[in-house]
Amino acid sequence: MKRTQKWLKLDNAAKIYPAAKTKNWTNIYRLSATLKEDIDPDILAKSLNDIKRRFPSICVKLKAGIFWYYLEEIDNAPEVCEEGGYTCMRMKFSDIKKCAFRVLYYKNRITTEFFHSLTDGNGALIFLKTLTATYLENKYGIDVPHENGVLDISRIARRDELEDSFLKYSGKVSMGRKDTDAYIYKGTHILEDFTPLITGEIAVEDIKKRAKEYNVSITTYLAAVMTDALQQMQAEEIKRVRSRKPIKILLPVNLRSFYPSNTLRNFVLYIIPGIKPNMGHYSFDEIVKSIHHQMGYELTEKQMNSRIVTNVRDELNPIVRIIPLFMKNVVMKIIYNMSGEKKSTITISNLGDVKLPEIMNDYIDRFDFILTPQLTLPGNCSVISYKGKMYISFVRNINETTLEKYFFTRLVKNGIHVKIESNRR
Repeated sequence: MKRTQKWLKLDNAAKIYPAAKTKNWTNIYRLSATLKEDIDPDILAKSLNDIKRRFPSICVKLKAGIFWYYLEEIDNAPEVCEEGGYTCMRMKFSDIKKCAFRVLYYKNRITTEFFHSLTDGNGALIFLKTLTATYLENKYGIDVPHENGVLDISRIARRDELEDSFLKYSGKVSMGRKDTDAYIYKGTHILEDFTPLITGEIAVEDIKKRAKEYNVSITTYLAAVMTDALQQMQAEEIKRVRSRKPIKILLPVNLRSFYPSNTLRNFVLYIIPGIKPNMGHYSFDEIVKSIHHQMGYELTEKQMNSRIVTNVRDELNPIVRIIPLFMKNVVMKIIYNMSGEKKSTITISNLGDVKLPEIMNDYIDRFDFILTPQLTLPGNCSVISYKGKMYISFVRNINETTLEKYFFTRLVKNGIHVKIESNRR
């Protein structure tokens, strides 16, 4: 069979990103694989061209319709470029309208960067795995089995890979959006077109051991450490206890763990556990217990479904559907600016442990995952693990590194060895 459809509607989660963009900010993120040998750019370009047809929802450009934006397949794979600028350089909206992702290389690293309307981190990781597997096959003549997220590029995309799973699994009972504003830490804004990056490399077993001592998941433990660091920052900034704001950590949730979805598009929601420092100082034990129980309450199929319904109902509202795109953009931008980022202090996005076909492990050293800072928040945190190592990356748009220092210092004090890397001297 030949797939003839050349365009797709944006999925439910993707619609906000084109509206929220500004002249100096677009919501992009990066996934990269570091190989043992330097990259051959010609073979990488051929490999990208080989897989383009297999990913018709990612190898696209953003187009504007009368009522909504939509995605249209690109005719040719984009040029593979050597990485010569800064990490996650802003993707101009005019470029997104030509191609909404890019593939870069630097020495022995393959990097992919995506406009968030295309896919979430889970779909992007499958794209990177398949691209890297195809590159290894083309360069070394090996056969990589189609497993652990490496797709068969000789076949066309399945229908369930292209579906909007938000619409498919939406139920009937919605959840309100009302929430309190969170504490936002401050700093000196960086004026240059540069995104500072600090990555901490730690042994997965070390952090797993500490999390097990508290009978919580690794993500819960990391959120607790982050919350404790932010509690210290706010206490130093705001001396009056009653004036302190809630500290809330935004944790993306992969909905594929609740629903039998194979979509390669966005299918992630979030929970926002936290503490209320205006009630007094929280010990670390109290923070861990609080976040653990909040996550236990929120991380259920019924809670996630009610959040899906809330978002889908807005999209399917008959009045909303007939409003012209330029008016939708204005309204969505106002809503995003008023509430989209004020409800959390920072994001921690954990893609988990990367699993590959065994033969690929001999050629690859590590994976990295980087989120750009949000429009109004000063930083983001992303996590990925591979071969027993966890890479915790902080990006920021301010000069100060106070949060990173407090966060990693806490890990070290808890007996976790941390190796620090930075793209800034």
